[in-house]
Amino acid sequence: MPVRNRIAEMAEEVTGWRHHLHAHPELRFEEHETAQFVAEKLRAFGVDEVATGVGGTGVVAVIRGSQPGPTVGFRADMDALPILEATGLPHASTIPGKMHACGHDGHTSMLLGTAKYLAETRNFAGTVVCIFQPAEEGGGGAKAMIEDGLLDRFAVDEVYGMHNWPGMKVGDFSMRPGPQFAAPARFDVVLTGKGGHAAMPNLNVDTTLAAAHVVTALQSIVSRNVDPVQNAVVSVCGFRTETNTYNVIPEVVELKGTFRVHDDEVQKQVRRRIEEVTTQTAAAFGVAAEITFLPGPPVLINDAASVEHAAEAGRAVSTAATDFPPVMGADDFAEMLRLRPGAYVVVGNGDSAGLHHPEYDFNDAVIPYGISWFAEMAERRLPLPR
Repeated sequence: MPVRNRIAEMAEEVTGWRHHLHAHPELRFEEHETAQFVAEKLRAFGVDEVATGVGGTGVVAVIRGSQPGPTVGFRADMDALPILEATGLPHASTIPGKMHACGHDGHTSMLLGTAKYLAETRNFAGTVVCIFQPAEEGGGGAKAMIEDGLLDRFAVDEVYGMHNWPGMKVGDFSMRPGPQFAAPARFDVVLTGKGGHAAMPNLNVDTTLAAAHVVTALQSIVSRNVDPVQNAVVSVCGFRTETNTYNVIPEVVELKGTFRVHDDEVQKQVRRRIEEVTTQTAAAFGVAAEITFLPGPPVLINDAASVEHAAEAGRAVSTAATDFPPVMGADDFAEMLRLRPGAYVVVGNGDSAGLHHPEYDFNDAVIPYGISWFAEMAERRLPLPR
């Protein structure tokens, strides 16, 4: 029976797992019940090995094929977001202020379905490692699992990941060789001047005025310093003063922001210019500036050959394109792709609310497509001898 038909039979069961996970969301590195649920399912499927606590709350399953061969890794993320759900669905979050607003419940469920199918069929020569990763949402879960020995301990040769994509036709696959997702980095700025009465600004050093100029000046980095053919964004997203009244110039103003790029050298350039522009602009107003950079994962770069493998599997299931436009969103799966060849694939979620929106819900119709793609990848990358 073709893999797609076999997996269609599993869709209702996997949907039930997805609804359970959606109703019980856990934030980054808090995925204890999620990890227990995943591990129990894996053991019931009869996989060869289940490792828990990898990188904190990560789970890894090992499934050996009917003959020996290389090892391919598949990764799904498990964590939820600190968002109050507004879907009103029967399976909506039971924990106020936490929800699966990015579809990680769907990703986890699809990889669980894949593990069940592969453990039953073993129609491949080699080993499949199913990676259930915690803390993708800004927690560095991929790096934590790598530092805990993930890739070496399980001898992973190639690694692939998948994410749903709202606005794209259900079940369609898309990806691109090279940079696909950005490297997200954050920065905090503390501006210190001399506070005082707003009616006597000449006796003060106005941090609010300096901060306003810093915000404006930072916008010149992308437009005037970065090569126009490169992708980059600098956004100041937080502006906070220590006063909440009408007649006090604050002593301190705090700014928070992010900068995102698709090139390692551009990232270095933008970081350097943020520091220069901020400190020098503030100094022009007599204000001191302290900058703290909070690094994130690197640019997510797909291996060209792996993209072709992923696209071939996608075409066997549905349709697949290799011209996905680069986006400034990010995923720490990039950490794994820096150490092993592989690719990150998006699958259409249909006409749904956007990612990280309180009305978002993973589309259950995607489940057979996602599992089928993983299964096709396993059997194509680890083919049995003819």
